Amino acid sequence: MQSVVLKLLYLVASLKYPKIEKDYRYFIRDNYFCRINQTKYLFRDYIKKDKYKVISYKGEFDQELRYVIPFAYWHYLNGTLKKTISCRNTKELYFFSDNHEERFEERDWEFSYSNYEFPNMTHSNSFSFSKWKRVPYKQHFKNDVFVYEKPLLVISNKFNIEWDSAPLNFLGIEDLEKIISLYRSKYQIVYNRPLPTQIITDNSETLDLNEYSWLRENHPEVLLVNDLYEQHRSIVNNFNHLQLMVYSNCNHFISMHGGTAALASCFGGVNFILSKGNPKEVHLNEFSTIFPALSGARIIHASSTDSLFEQLEKVL
Repeated sequence: MQSVVLKLLYLVASLKYPKIEKDYRYFIRDNYFCRINQTKYLFRDYIKKDKYKVISYKGEFDQELRYVIPFAYWHYLNGTLKKTISCRNTKELYFFSDNHEERFEERDWEFSYSNYEFPNMTHSNSFSFSKWKRVPYKQHFKNDVFVYEKPLLVISNKFNIEWDSAPLNFLGIEDLEKIISLYRSKYQIVYNRPLPTQIITDNSETLDLNEYSWLRENHPEVLLVNDLYEQHRSIVNNFNHLQLMVYSNCNHFISMHGGTAALASCFGGVNFILSKGNPKEVHLNEFSTIFPALSGARIIHASSTDSLFEQLEKVL
């Protein structure tokens, strides 16, 4: 029965969006099915409203931030959240959950492709916000610890294998030099590129950019999140907790396609996202829909490094 419904929904997506690439229509179809699947919970969600919902997730970090945690937060506000289950070091991300279990030690990037228990679960040109609520990370984690004379500018970088190919979306040392030289007088720059020992990774192998020693030698004025983590171990529970605290005090972000962009979009302000090529997020216009919905942030997409610097010059 499910396969028949999925075929019909693909036909609907094809008729409704004939100009969208065929492969992308499968994502739209899957989101349609996710929403239909929610109808079986109508009685418990809107009438009985008992604490029954157990939300378990071990897929990609990006999708957890965009779809899963806002769904869990809706259930919390609705009074129907019973328990949340995710990966190690995620308790603070689910700060509102009274019963959160850190069960998984690895993320499975394929997990989402067969899971229809969330109203939104994959890429789409439209999303359902009926059971989706913005998570108030900035309000909850704002603090007096990471406050400096100048406003913060967080550079959220990465250097990973992407789509089984070489790294594509990252800032190299020459790019970092240019950003620091241009904006260090106006902003307290914070640099963040989490190491695989600090976060739970999926199938994207993290490579070495060799920028940390360069930053320490050439730009000691730049704060490194890795150093902040060591300095403040007494007040933070894990690396994600530290990121939430630092990001909550920031209104200016430069981030890379993927999980770094999603996390930086959760704290308002402005987030410049470097996303090269024509990925699904661009093709389906997600930088104008789901990403700004995460916090009301202004999302500025740059399709190249040159474009990124042009956008930075206009806004910062």
